[in-house]
Amino acid sequence: MSIITVAQLRSTLGVSSSLYNDAYLQDVIDAAEGTLLPLLVQNSIAITAFKLKDNVATFYSRDAHNFVAGDSVIVTGLPSPFTATHTVTGVTTLAFTAALTNADVAVRPSIPNGTATLSGYGAATLYSGDPNVEKALMIISVEIFQSVTAAGGQIEGIDFQSTPYRMGRGLLNRCIGLLGSKIDSGVWIG
Repeated sequence: MSIITVAQLRSTLGVSSSLYNDAYLQDVIDAAEGTLLPLLVQNSIAITAFKLKDNVATFYSRDAHNFVAGDSVIVTGLPSPFTATHTVTGVTTLAFTAALTNADVAVRPSIPNGTATLSGYGAATLYSGDPNVEKALMIISVEIFQSVTAAGGQIEGIDFQSTPYRMGRGLLNRCIGLLGSKIDSGVWIG
């Protein structure tokens, strides 16, 4: 589920479906969400390592999590069979466990980190309908689209100067004012 739709992005860009199909624009939206949503406060945590012993999977988190026994947690970005929806059976400050029937797996780091999200409380659900998040996603989506489609990857600014660094840190900095208290204080944007 995306926070902004292909139709909204298409209307903002002023492009037809014969020029850019829905799948292409959805990829742009997905990239924008992948850039912005991890920076927002949400019920997700990075998984830095995992193991499986005696049919009990242990997921180690980068920071303290808010999961409790009985929660349904969607784990993504880990190898099979760890990427799945799990029911939390036990918790510590930096880890949680779930039943998982499979051969034992020694502790392995997750590079890049996986993600565990409380089922039904992902960023797309939490921020759907939030006008500030929608505007920030639209800004980032337009910038991604223009950076990919502009000749030589350079967009001409309002002052008619070429701006080759639109996809740098400044991209997020232009959206910070819209997001205010929604930014997770544990995430470094700098």
